[in-house]
Amino acid sequence: MEKLRTGALYIRVSTADQAELSPDAQKRLLLEYAKKNHIIIGEDFIYEESVSGRHAQKRPKFQEMIAMAKSLAHPIDVILVWKYSRFARNQEESIVYKSMLKRDNVDVISISEPLIDGPFGSLIERIIEWMDEYYSIRLSGEVLRGMKEKALRNGYQSVPSLGYQAVGKGKAFVINNDEIDIVKFIMDSYDNKNLDPSGIARRCNAMGYHTRRGNLFERRTIERILRNPFYSGTVAWNGVEFEGDHETIISKEQYNNRVKLMDARKKTQSHDVSTCRHWLSGLVTCSICGASLGHNNAKTPFFQCWKYAKGYHDSSCYISEQKLERMVLQYFEDILNGKDFTYKSRSNKAAINNDELTFLKHELDKLDTKESRVKDAYENEIDSLEEYKENKERLNRQRDEIKDKIKVIKERNVDNPVPKEEALKEIRNVYEILKDPTASYEVKGNFIRSIVDKIVFDRKKCLLFFDIKL
Repeated sequence: MEKLRTGALYIRVSTADQAELSPDAQKRLLLEYAKKNHIIIGEDFIYEESVSGRHAQKRPKFQEMIAMAKSLAHPIDVILVWKYSRFARNQEESIVYKSMLKRDNVDVISISEPLIDGPFGSLIERIIEWMDEYYSIRLSGEVLRGMKEKALRNGYQSVPSLGYQAVGKGKAFVINNDEIDIVKFIMDSYDNKNLDPSGIARRCNAMGYHTRRGNLFERRTIERILRNPFYSGTVAWNGVEFEGDHETIISKEQYNNRVKLMDARKKTQSHDVSTCRHWLSGLVTCSICGASLGHNNAKTPFFQCWKYAKGYHDSSCYISEQKLERMVLQYFEDILNGKDFTYKSRSNKAAINNDELTFLKHELDKLDTKESRVKDAYENEIDSLEEYKENKERLNRQRDEIKDKIKVIKERNVDNPVPKEEALKEIRNVYEILKDPTASYEVKGNFIRSIVDKIVFDRKKCLLFFDIKL
């Protein structure tokens, strides 16, 4: 009488292989095989993988099964799979895991690929595994090529951004009402409430919001959402971009302005204001060594050069928090009352103009491609002469509009500073926020950094020197 054995089933279907047996069909055949061969399968020992992957690390159910099989209790004698490719499509991994299991007296059996006993059977098994790995690599290349072709035909295929959901068949993504409010809250917090990404992440988490994967928000997650062009209509996949048909929640102008602001802030801030102890932290520097003044939240809060605190030099740069705040407010108040001041233009303006030029030239290139297609359609008698003329006129109008924009940008003198009237207007806006007792330190910090790059404190003269850039 054949000895009873205990076993486990491992079921996995590759999403790319439509000709494969379904999970239910695999399960049915595996259970039939187990019954015929006197293998007992417990309900807890049926492992069905919901994800596909060539590498074992990407398959949590596989890892769970291996850990169970190697446990000291030795709960199973055999693992049944439909094909060896379901166990592993990487021959190196297959050999490693099978060797590990073999040491614990656990066999791996493919019910559709029976092998003879002995060394010749092992050789056939290796050949099958090598062919499976070759097929997997070749298939992944074909899938990527197919996906790129789909993207070039303006098809939607990437994972939908937070706030959207897929409808299938390459059609435009639609709004997900359960998620879109989170995205709108994030954008409103940055665009209109002047909160930084770290502060926005904390507020999202405090409100119980989570990412699509159920994780907490963090600074990087917020920045990716704020910089994602999909929300303004641009679909990007693996280097291919096109203007999609999905419903947008912000305009191109809003998106471009936000990205410019984020780039400008990135150059002037080493870290988010919301992570600082005070809205002036990291902004005020020591006149002796150039190091920043750290904020100390003592009984009487104060600022002190961190290098002096660590013994790098013997000249204190102490100033109380109250006195420093009063001096900053007084400086702006004096300017608004007519005191002369100097300021510079932000160096990123030229870069912004170059970005605009690059974008517009890219749009011109796309028009050339469209014009070529219009011509082909006429020559192949797909479009009539009237349709060809109409399409060409439309493209010419678009080309003229883009050329006009390029001309304006080239004629713009990027070295000209902001007019003094506009500079005073910006300074007044910042001053009103700084003296508002209800404004949070995050808002105050972001506002002052929008016009001030650095403040140098000279303790001997008890003076502040402001580096204003507008």
